Amino acid sequence: MTLSSPGTRPSAEARPDRPSVTELRLAAFAAHRRAGFPLGPLSLFAGPSGSGKSSALRAYEALARLGGGAELAEVFPDPVACVPERARPDAQRRRGFRIGCTADGPEGPVRLDVAVQAEPELRIVGERLTTGGLTLLETALRDPSRRAVQAAWHTAGSSPVTRAPLPDDRLGTALLPLRVAGKTDGQRQVIAAAEQMVVALRSVFACDPLPRSMRTAVPLGAGRLLRGCDNLAEVLWRTRSECGRRHGLLVDAVRAGCAGPVLDVLAERPAGGIDGTVRALLDRGDGLRTPLGLLGDGELRYLALSLVLLTGPGVLEVDPAGEVPAALQTLTVLADGFDRDLDVRQREGLVRLAARMCERGHIRLVGAVSDASWAAGVGGVTVVDLEP
Repeated sequence: MTLSSPGTRPSAEARPDRPSVTELRLAAFAAHRRAGFPLGPLSLFAGPSGSGKSSALRAYEALARLGGGAELAEVFPDPVACVPERARPDAQRRRGFRIGCTADGPEGPVRLDVAVQAEPELRIVGERLTTGGLTLLETALRDPSRRAVQAAWHTAGSSPVTRAPLPDDRLGTALLPLRVAGKTDGQRQVIAAAEQMVVALRSVFACDPLPRSMRTAVPLGAGRLLRGCDNLAEVLWRTRSECGRRHGLLVDAVRAGCAGPVLDVLAERPAGGIDGTVRALLDRGDGLRTPLGLLGDGELRYLALSLVLLTGPGVLEVDPAGEVPAALQTLTVLADGFDRDLDVRQREGLVRLAARMCERGHIRLVGAVSDASWAAGVGGVTVVDLEP
């Protein structure tokens, strides 16, 4: 990717309005070393088992959660599993991993790189935020006995940088808008770049529909779809009445991906069932309603992923940047096993639906598939081939 020269920014015509992650870097993470992956609106990581597809999505999700302000221990409950297998400890018995990304937007391409120590104790030991060759934020662990890193951010005033300690269990970039005064042009550039990175990262929905959990009645609640889509019936109960147009698109998608006639997809309270629960069904149009519990795993995953692509942050369990207008945000769906249990017709229909939705700009998708040759003819798909 070509970056602008230090101190300059790309023209307004060349800058996208919605910040989005355009590259994922895994310098040293799980099975990956010195790896950089370009990401488009619709990207598929392809490769056999053990090639690192799931770990790439896991790293993306980790960056998203850190960008949302989560503590390091919440994001990496098993940090040692993220350390490359052959990584040897240094003289102080330290081992860790490094991940990063590039977010493009109104400020041009902004790079974030993070070094995490996993052993002997979990902490961020280095972070760098840059744009156009200019370092906006840099942190380093100077005193291992303190639970803090020394940070220096760009000022471009009477003093070129400002130095202060930051906690070693949170992403410094996410803290910058609260710590930088914004009195100089340099400080305002730091704030704008940090906010672009945070907005690009935060609106992420990681999902992996679990058919076995989607077959039973579920209690009514907030109506926000969970990661495993096990509360699918509850969400259908809500969305069918709230947005007829999108529900009609969902019915069209299900009709193309499920066996037999489909007039509608709905949720109802089971007769004689427990109060406050609903179950999902397919209306076949001739008086017959098929409970989702009778559908195959592929049909259920197809239905759930179609619903994800046709909804948004108001329906999915995500943490959007509330201070930024929705029109300036992009939801990114991380779909591990995107093609799992799907037949040829279902996976081609689903990727074409994803391409249509991603083309509009309000949603992006990063999926993991065992093989992406079937998606080669679909416009707008970026395939990232991984070797085992």
